[in-house]
Amino acid sequence: MVRALAMATAASSLQLASARHVARPPASLRALPTTARPGASASASADNTTRRLALFHIGSVIPQAHLFGTKFHGLARAEGSSSVEAGTAGVVAQASTIVDQDCALDWAKKDRRRMLHVVYRVGDLDRTIKFYTECLGMKLLRKRDIPEEKYANAFLGYGPEDSHFVIELTYNYGVNKYDIGAGFGHFGIAVEDVSKAVELIKAKGGKVTREPGPVKGGKTVIAFIEDPDGYKFELIERGPTPEPLCQVMLRVGDLDRAINFYEKAFGMELLRKRDNPEYKYTIAMMGYGPEDKSAVLELTYNYGVTEYDKGNAYAQIAIGTDDVYKTAEAIRLNGGKITREPGPLPVINTKITACLDPDGWKSVFVDNIDFAKELE
Repeated sequence: MVRALAMATAASSLQLASARHVARPPASLRALPTTARPGASASASADNTTRRLALFHIGSVIPQAHLFGTKFHGLARAEGSSSVEAGTAGVVAQASTIVDQDCALDWAKKDRRRMLHVVYRVGDLDRTIKFYTECLGMKLLRKRDIPEEKYANAFLGYGPEDSHFVIELTYNYGVNKYDIGAGFGHFGIAVEDVSKAVELIKAKGGKVTREPGPVKGGKTVIAFIEDPDGYKFELIERGPTPEPLCQVMLRVGDLDRAINFYEKAFGMELLRKRDNPEYKYTIAMMGYGPEDKSAVLELTYNYGVTEYDKGNAYAQIAIGTDDVYKTAEAIRLNGGKITREPGPLPVINTKITACLDPDGWKSVFVDNIDFAKELE
């Protein structure tokens, strides 16, 4: 797992949360420090019959039950209470956990979430920018060099960051090659004419790995290309769309487990699921809106494969949220691993939290208001 870097400069939240190259331990592999939280201890019963989770928000302790609006989180046994009372405490605590999970799911569904950007590493930033703008028709939205941290990045996409899903490219000084691994699949781009898009890419010297034609087991016309670093892009033929950068495909070892996690912890909707027994794989499309109007996450399960090498090239997806604290607890309640506790980043004060899904894929949640301020 490639870890994220904390920086003392006023960079973007995604720059500060971006994973760094494995081969550069001095500066590029330091993990984001856990945000220091105000010194208040969580209360517990004498016999630990309840599980009190404390969150620290705006200088105060917020028990999990309070955070999600539950009225009772556990039953403390008074001194000298009977075993029957202890048993009752256990039942109530268990019931409370179920209530908390329901409240967390309700929160995740109501939260104003949107896929903001996807982060990955490249060996030559200018070369990749040239390919994406000339061959894929993207726009360079912004570019930033951070010499004190020995890296630079660029944001590209088909519209402004405040309303579109975009790409963040990261270049680490002196690193010209990365291992993409077997777990990352591809990015998807919607185009009105796949054949014309492929002709343009060939004319510009791009590599086409799958000529235009119907998708296996379907009718949609697609093609596959590779960028200069070996990242695959699927060109998908469809009508005009407000979100041309429309997919990120990741492979998972247990599709039902992954669907359950992204529904409950991330508040995504299962848009469709398709089994292809002839080719021994199943896919599930997850997202916050319909495929033809928003970016989605494509989860792919290949029969019998439960684990993948993730390499060190692909980093993470960033998602907007109204409350990183509640989001982190919802993720915990549904089996996710928090790798960066919720709280503000140094200097810029943008609140984020980072996590891993059950397959080890990383995501970063960014406070919506703070993110909007970064773009001003």
